[in-house]
Amino acid sequence: MVATRVSGAGLFPALGAVIVVGALVGLINGWAVSYLRIPPFIVTLATQLGVRGLALIVSGGSTLSAASNNDFPTIFSGSFLGIPIPIYIMVVAFLLASLLLNYTRFGRHVLAIGGNEEATRLLGLPVERTKLLVYVFNGVLAGVAGLLLAAQTFSGNPNEAVGWELNAIAAVIVGGTLLTGGKGTVFGSLVGALLLGLILNALNFENGYGLINLSSYWETVIRGVFLLIVVLLQVRLSNEKKAQQATQRPMPPVPAEVILQDGPTGQSRMP
Repeated sequence: MVATRVSGAGLFPALGAVIVVGALVGLINGWAVSYLRIPPFIVTLATQLGVRGLALIVSGGSTLSAASNNDFPTIFSGSFLGIPIPIYIMVVAFLLASLLLNYTRFGRHVLAIGGNEEATRLLGLPVERTKLLVYVFNGVLAGVAGLLLAAQTFSGNPNEAVGWELNAIAAVIVGGTLLTGGKGTVFGSLVGALLLGLILNALNFENGYGLINLSSYWETVIRGVFLLIVVLLQVRLSNEKKAQQATQRPMPPVPAEVILQDGPTGQSRMP
């Protein structure tokens, strides 16, 4: 909705507007989670409802058309060297996130917090500030995604992208990120998103040619079932790994003071 409202000023003002608004929403989420210690699920659910309500207020409950006399739609429909511009945006976001996670102190802090937040705090690492920056970064990326969607449909629909958060969760989990945190890669999330998109597009393709007969509503069911199966597999693999680590753990040595001498024979025995 923000991108559509600012589309009359051109592409770059619209891009700046969605970055600022996305960062602001991420800042609110990060501040509430990090400093107020409110559970992330509650915070993000509340802001999701609030932002959708604001979108309905701004649009009056109807779809708004983007301005057609500028370069606003080129961010989705344009290309460079024969490659669509959204591909470049995806590559830049992927490289930036990979560099931050794998080659910076900030990325190591993120993985440490996901593994054990309390232990990370006891080590003196900036837990609250790191979590705040993660939410801000996430908000910026969400704003850019909203801009691409507005440029694709050439409109702003307050009810657009409802339920897409499940797609994001499914893609990340398929990519190998643990729900408990502490383990995950940006490359795995990219592969998970591509795999999930491939499955859904294949279903649409086969349905269009009449090879299968499923309504569009079944896509939501398939996403949910697919996500459930992946989570169950992830939990099972995690439990098996913990069981193997427990069986391979060596027995601790017996302290000398608990070994008792068995009378005059001098034989040692355990109590």
